[in-house]
Amino acid sequence: MSIARQDAWTHDEDLLLAEVVLRHIREGSTQLKAFEEVGKQLSRTSAACGFRWNSCVRKQYKSGIELAKKQRKEQAVPEPEAEQVPVAAAENSRVEQEESREEVQDSITLQKVIMYLTKMDEFFQIDNEEKEKISNQSQYLEQENCRLQEENTLLRENLRAVEEDYRALMQIMERARKLSVQEDEKTNPKVRFQMDKNGNLERVNK
Repeated sequence: MSIARQDAWTHDEDLLLAEVVLRHIREGSTQLKAFEEVGKQLSRTSAACGFRWNSCVRKQYKSGIELAKKQRKEQAVPEPEAEQVPVAAAENSRVEQEESREEVQDSITLQKVIMYLTKMDEFFQIDNEEKEKISNQSQYLEQENCRLQEENTLLRENLRAVEEDYRALMQIMERARKLSVQEDEKTNPKVRFQMDKNGNLERVNK
């Protein structure tokens, strides 16, 4: 089973479609048969051919369609015999009715196709909107993550600086305590100092 083509129509394919449809009109055949014939030649579905004809190609061949209908009527005119005139008139009426019924069917099919394409377009628009929302949210989260990482790095650096200052201060206080104890021991050997649990120096009698 061959897969029907879904690629874009070329100019040559449009010409072939118009040629076959106009030939079928001249010969008193139906457009549906013309679509089936073109579909077989181009490996496309008859529905795709009908949609292409009604949506695009048909507008370009209005004069050709009128001419083909005129030629069909001229070919259907029989010899001027009294008994054959009603038959020709009935045949023309039947062909016109069939073409009119076919055009109605084509318009209904075209309407359905347009509705389907409209729904698909709305679906893809909604899908694109959701993707855009997710993309925007992802970008925001990435930016927030970078900001938090920078803030965390800055806090770590500040903490390291505070710890270094604290250690330096403790070292200074320890040297000051030792110097104070040494001076007191020289002047007052019976008095000494020690640091309490809060880091303050307190005087202790020996």
